[in-house]
Amino acid sequence: MKTKFLIAAVIASTLTPMAAQAQTRELERDRREVREERRDVKEARRYGDRDDVRDERRDVRDARQEYREDWREYRQKNRRAFQATRFNAPFRYRTFNNGVNIGASYYAPRYRIGNYSNYRLPNPGRYQTYVRHYNDVLLVNTRTGRVVRAYRGFYL
Repeated sequence: MKTKFLIAAVIASTLTPMAAQAQTRELERDRREVREERRDVKEARRYGDRDDVRDERRDVRDARQEYREDWREYRQKNRRAFQATRFNAPFRYRTFNNGVNIGASYYAPRYRIGNYSNYRLPNPGRYQTYVRHYNDVLLVNTRTGRVVRAYRGFYL
C-alpha cells in the first residue's frame, strides 16, 4: 500500500511542472503572436491601404484577447499563486488609472514586486517596475512616476 502511494506521489510531482510549463509555453506563444501582429500593422501602414491596416489591427485585437483569456485561465488554475498576504501601507487605497502621476512613496522599494515572472506578467521596460498597491498591481515608470498599466483586483 505504501509503495503505491509513493509511486502515485512521484508521478504527480513529475506531471505538475509539465502542466505548468505547457501553460507557460502557450502564454509565450500568444505574446509572440501579439508582437508579430503589431509588426504586420506597421508594415500595412507603410505599404498597404486602409483595408489592410484595418484587418491587421483586428488581428492584433484578436491576439491580445487570446492572450488575456489564456492568462485568466492560468490564474484560475493557479489561484494559490495569486493569494497575497495582508498589505499594510501608510496611505489609503486609491484607484489609479493609466497615465496618472503618483508620488514616489507609492513605488518605494518595499512595495515593488520582484517575482513578476511568477505571475506571468510581461517584463517591465527600462525604468519601469511593478508595484503592489493593496490588491492592485501597477506598472510604474520610476523616472516620471507615471502609471503605465494598472491591473485592478490582481490578488485574490
